[in-house]
Amino acid sequence: MAGPATLLVSVRHQAGALRTLQAAAGPHPPRSPPQPSHTQTFSASRSGTAWHSLAEEMEVSEPGGAQKLEEERKAPGKSPKEGEESGNLSPLSPGKPRPERLARPGLVRCETLREMALRSKMSRLVEATSQLVQVEQTLLLPLLQQHPLLLHPKDSIEFRNICSHMALQREGQQFERDLHEAHQCLKTITEKLIRSLAVFPSDSYIPVRSALREILQNLLAM
Repeated sequence: MAGPATLLVSVRHQAGALRTLQAAAGPHPPRSPPQPSHTQTFSASRSGTAWHSLAEEMEVSEPGGAQKLEEERKAPGKSPKEGEESGNLSPLSPGKPRPERLARPGLVRCETLREMALRSKMSRLVEATSQLVQVEQTLLLPLLQQHPLLLHPKDSIEFRNICSHMALQREGQQFERDLHEAHQCLKTITEKLIRSLAVFPSDSYIPVRSALREILQNLLAM
C-alpha cells in the first residue's frame, strides 16, 4: 500500500510525459518540394532574358518597331506579345502543374492520410494523459490521505521514458511503435488504478472510479 507521496511521484512522471507529448504534437515544418539547383535557375533565367532581348531587337529592327514596342509597354494591363503568342509559351507558365508533380498522386495522398491519423492519435493521447493527471490530483489524492492504495509508480516512469524516446523520432516506424507503446502503457496505468480502487471500504471512490473509466474508454477507442 502507498500513500500520497507515492502518488505524487507517479503524477510528476506523468506530468513530465505530458509536456513531452505536447511538444511532440506541435506542428511540423512543411516539407518543401525539391527546388531546382542554383545553376539550373540561373541558366533558365539567362535563357528567358536572352529570348526576350532577341525578340525585342527583332521588333526594333523592323520599320516602326521601336515605336510599336514602346506603345505596347505603356498600354495598361497588357504586356508585349500578349495574345496569340502567349499560347506558344505555355510550357514556361509557372502556374500549370508539371508532369513530375502528377507522377504518383496516389502515393502522396496515402502519406497525407497516414500522417493525419498519427496526428489524431497523438492528440487523443495528450488529452487522455492530461485528464488522468487532473483526476489523480483533484480526486484520488484526497482519498489517499484517508486510505492507502496500491500504486505502481514504475509504470509512470516507463510511460515517461517511452514518450521521451518518441519525441526524438518525430516520424517513421519507430515513432509509430513508441506511440503505440505509450498508448498501451497509459491504458495499463488507468486499469491498475481502477482495480486498486475496488478495495475502498465506502462509496467515496465512485466519482474517481467513474472518471478513470471514462479515460479508459477513450483510450480503448483509439
